[in-house]
Amino acid sequence: MPTAAQERLIRPARNVRGSLRLPGDKSISHRYALLAAFAQGVSRFTNFSTGADCASTLACMEALGAKVSRTGGRSVEVAGASGRLTPAAHPLDCGNSGSTMRMISGLLAAQEGRFTLIGDASLSRRPMERIRKPLEAMGARLTLTEGHAPLTIDGAPLHAIDYTTPVPSAQVKTCILLAGLETPGVTTVREAVRTRDHSELALRAFGASLTRTANSVSVRGPQDLHAIDAAVPGDISSAAFFLCAAALFPGSNLVIDDLGLNPTRAVLLDVLTALGARIAILNVEEQHNELVGTVQISAPPEGLGGTEVSGALSAQLIDELPVLAAIAPFTRNGIRIRGARELRVKESDRIALAAKNLRAMGAEVTEFDDGLDVPGGQSLHGAMIDSGSDHRIAMAFSVAALGAQGDTLIQGAESAAISFPEFFDLLNRVAER
Repeated sequence: MPTAAQERLIRPARNVRGSLRLPGDKSISHRYALLAAFAQGVSRFTNFSTGADCASTLACMEALGAKVSRTGGRSVEVAGASGRLTPAAHPLDCGNSGSTMRMISGLLAAQEGRFTLIGDASLSRRPMERIRKPLEAMGARLTLTEGHAPLTIDGAPLHAIDYTTPVPSAQVKTCILLAGLETPGVTTVREAVRTRDHSELALRAFGASLTRTANSVSVRGPQDLHAIDAAVPGDISSAAFFLCAAALFPGSNLVIDDLGLNPTRAVLLDVLTALGARIAILNVEEQHNELVGTVQISAPPEGLGGTEVSGALSAQLIDELPVLAAIAPFTRNGIRIRGARELRVKESDRIALAAKNLRAMGAEVTEFDDGLDVPGGQSLHGAMIDSGSDHRIAMAFSVAALGAQGDTLIQGAESAAISFPEFFDLLNRVAER
């Protein structure tokens, strides 16, 4: 059932201080759910993502024959199907989750039977041709609806391929690797820009063997997976909103514990450091191949400087770009974003919505096909924000609202639950007013 539209009033803050421990990383939770459901044995996870997207992945895998039980608020137990997924009697509902739809398609391509995947209105607008091409090259049959969901997969024995992704996408890479896991021979994915590597690390944690080079990853199939017990690190894409909020206020001091610090995801810390934020990383350790640690951030007394995000950096920061755009007016020299055309085909057109909402708050901004120029040294006022039912837009402009003059009303605030149901409560906890 769709959640009723909600509005959230965000009052300005005078500071951001405190400590947080965030729900589990969404990207890792998706992959753990998929692999655990496919593996042999019972996997147990603590601090599993509380977002609706990861719940969609669990529900789809349960419909395919895995057994899923929630053993506590953030604890999940998954009894795997030992590599044999059973076609469901009804379409698999991926909700709003592109990750679910694209990655699960790789697992299903080599399975016997017909599988239909559907999603909500937003997901049904997102491009799926990018998974059809490699999977059909491997021998699967995918039927799309004008390049979009609903999509139907007729599983078939596959053959290995060597594939170069035309658009950097960890989801497409994962889709191909999961199909390769079930396919005789060596399947290789090449990418011009290295994308997040949670799938490779998770596959190894579940017992798979992979080979990596600087620009490729290969898997020899078929391989079996075996259950694991794991704590999911805190989500750094969720942390981004709090880190950027703390970077706005010269008296700030925020600590985030047990945070995922995967090098392919933690580039935001480098960008905030380049802007002048003071960041310390403490207590780093490795858990199931993922780096986890504590991050402490405070803002520079003179305020943030300015920076440009472009090229490979844009691909690595794709989820964090909306909040960087939202805080850009508060910097001294502004933020320039380029090479981010992929933002136009996310849950919404995030470039257009970021520009629209910045202007609503009184900011000057120039919109480009692949990014934005947001000058610094600007003052924002409270406004009515159009989230476009996009969780990252709703949360990004809640951060901008903390530094604005007057109250801000976030329309479609319920969309935050897609990735981060606790967001507004935690923001109120650390925002001093």
